[in-house]
Amino acid sequence: MRAAVIVTPGQIAIETVPDPAPGPEDVVVRVAGGGICGTDLHILDGEFAPAYPIVPGHEFAGEIVAAGAGVTSVRIGDQVAVDPSLHCHACYYCKRGRGNLCENWAAIGVTEPGGAAEFAVVPARNCFVLPEGVNPADAALIEPLSCAVRGFDVLPRQVADHYLIYGAGTMGLMMLELAKRAGAASVSMVDLNPTRLETAKILGCSAAVRSADELVAPRGWDVVIDCTGAAAAIADGLGRVGKGGTFLQFGVASYDTRATIEPYKIYNREITITGSMAVLHSFDRAGELFAGGLLDPHVFISHRFPLEQYAEAVAQFRAGVGRKIQVNPGTR
Repeated sequence: MRAAVIVTPGQIAIETVPDPAPGPEDVVVRVAGGGICGTDLHILDGEFAPAYPIVPGHEFAGEIVAAGAGVTSVRIGDQVAVDPSLHCHACYYCKRGRGNLCENWAAIGVTEPGGAAEFAVVPARNCFVLPEGVNPADAALIEPLSCAVRGFDVLPRQVADHYLIYGAGTMGLMMLELAKRAGAASVSMVDLNPTRLETAKILGCSAAVRSADELVAPRGWDVVIDCTGAAAAIADGLGRVGKGGTFLQFGVASYDTRATIEPYKIYNREITITGSMAVLHSFDRAGELFAGGLLDPHVFISHRFPLEQYAEAVAQFRAGVGRKIQVNPGTR
């Protein structure tokens, strides 16, 4: 089969690699579509320390074309979205229901071959079967949505909270949609990219600005979410949290990113600072929300590339052009 391969940090190649074979509890998925996200850039840049070469792609969906002898939960022909999480189920954190913090953490497309290929082998238990009528290529959005759902799980939110979200890319827009569904009184978006701000307006945000200085909020915001991982946005957002509010670090920052906090304000204003890591008990819920129409794929997916143009797709994503960029291995 053909696959995109990160050969070494910074080097992408399209190669012919062996077709995957399922283990007893695995299935093989013919990939219909896969998204590119910031994690892929971190891997390409040599972070997260995977073993190279690696086939990337942790956001994908498609059709089951082969199944191991022990598989009973899904069938050949099922259209599925794939949870890339590979928790060990045996370590300290897994035994406490915190598999996203697994001491032996692994993931399809990060430490194991992923969906930037014509086929991928995955554990059957990681498959969410798509309802009839859901486009499997579009359903690659379920994985990032499941991360956003996990982010909302850690928020001590209330109906009529006021939200400030940094970053109007795919993840920021998903947070916008979830905040609206959670009963937000207002959701303001900050981004330097005017095209992304226009999309946020289309989706019904309360305000879309290049700087939070343009907004009037004398009490600050109840919930501030960083979806950028950028030091400047994080530092600014920390200063915008109102009394009793919460700051969520959702964007994936580089290892060397640093931001200054003011401990007295955290104490005096009873501010909560929290983080959200990947997927935890949230994939099926995200699948149900997606199948129920929470996201409009025509809005969220701006570009689709064939597998042979994986490097071009990554370059466009890095340049900040578009929203969710997909690679569709079945196209030429």
